[in-house]
Amino acid sequence: MASLTIRNLEDPLKARLRVQAAVNGRSMEEEARVILRGALHRAPPRAQNLAQAIRACFKASGGVELEPLPREPIREPPTFDR
Repeated sequence: MASLTIRNLEDPLKARLRVQAAVNGRSMEEEARVILRGALHRAPPRAQNLAQAIRACFKASGGVELEPLPREPIREPPTFDR
């Protein structure tokens, strides 16, 4: 099992954790584990990349079909001769 140290935890937050742990009959450490498990269990799976995330946002609307842009020949590179 791994260890986790949390630094710079605000005093009011630590006090709330202590109270919540006492109400639930757990140690502060166990209460923190329960909170982390619950938060990570509820988290939706993240899209693998930005395109998938955007696609997921607009999936309900059915999407949009765009015409492909016409291809043009490659331009000559600029010359910097004077």
